[in-house]
Amino acid sequence: MKYEIKGGNFPVVICQLEQNESVLTQSGGMSWMSPNMSMQTAGNGLGKMIGRMFSKEKMFQNKYTAVGGAGEIAFASSFPGDIMALEVSPQNEYVIQKSAYLASSPSVELSVFFQKKMGTGFFGGEGFIMQKLSGNGIAFVEIDGSAVKYQLQPGQQIIVDTGYVVMMSATCSMDIQTVKGVKNVLFGGEGLFNTVITGPGEVVLNTMPTIKLAESLIPYLPINNSSNG
Repeated sequence: MKYEIKGGNFPVVICQLEQNESVLTQSGGMSWMSPNMSMQTAGNGLGKMIGRMFSKEKMFQNKYTAVGGAGEIAFASSFPGDIMALEVSPQNEYVIQKSAYLASSPSVELSVFFQKKMGTGFFGGEGFIMQKLSGNGIAFVEIDGSAVKYQLQPGQQIIVDTGYVVMMSATCSMDIQTVKGVKNVLFGGEGLFNTVITGPGEVVLNTMPTIKLAESLIPYLPINNSSNG
């Protein structure tokens, strides 16, 4: 599969497929395509459908195939930011944030990933259920804001505020850390917990989580202004 990511802060990935080559996406994920792209909708098994439901993804996936010649299909990001292409293999599996998945080769498997530690899921801000990319092929993930990459060595850690983790190598581990000091908790504005990621592996963070943007816009919403008036 050949592809090109365009659009700057409002990105789209445009995939060029050879005859009979296919690409997967969530239902409703296609932005535009050539007329010879054939769509087939499937759930890929009840277990995977239920797993996608719990991870707040759509239960069905669409498979698009170029028929009768080469074809083109595009997938646009749902939020201003970046689109990143990942080379997935048994040696390079990734755990990604819910709703980060955009599209992939059919040979890439999207499955549910459960946090091993309950506390991490409930208080770490990334959720108890994330998603895992495995298999072989290319996967495209969308990132709110801009992407910042870190390569952690074995045992090396990074402390992250809630919501900034987009993805990490499956070799990394995630835990939570309590903010120390009553004054820091009450007046520091950082909440009670931070997310701690331990290497080895790659970590990708975003610069503008959707929830942070929403919080910054609340004071300017008409319903908020009218209630204050």
